[in-house]
Amino acid sequence: MQFISVVSVPVGDQDRAKSFYLDKLGFHLIAESTFGDGLRWIQVGIPGAETSLTLVTWFDEMAPGSLRGLVIDCDDLEQEHRTLTERGVVFTSPPSRQPGGVFAVLSDPDGNRISLRQAGS
Repeated sequence: MQFISVVSVPVGDQDRAKSFYLDKLGFHLIAESTFGDGLRWIQVGIPGAETSLTLVTWFDEMAPGSLRGLVIDCDDLEQEHRTLTERGVVFTSPPSRQPGGVFAVLSDPDGNRISLRQAGS
């Protein structure tokens, strides 16, 4: 094995989710195409990162908004929190010190929870 390449994020509306991840979080679009019977592959990622996200609607067992436990590292969590808040990102918890670093939790439009972390702080 080498690394985790793609994490599936269950969403209800791919266009709304794509807009959130690109416009609010600052991800970039890696790939977008159709396949199968009207299904869409939308892959987004953080510039320079190896791991990316695909915004999925086709897994029945993955309800939109059910993602928990995804952690994205930041160099300066306080600044990232300010920037994203200014862009309209809603945080479910502000930056707080916990085992493993300082964390702040946000939700995407479907309710998927993503933790931002500044390690070693």
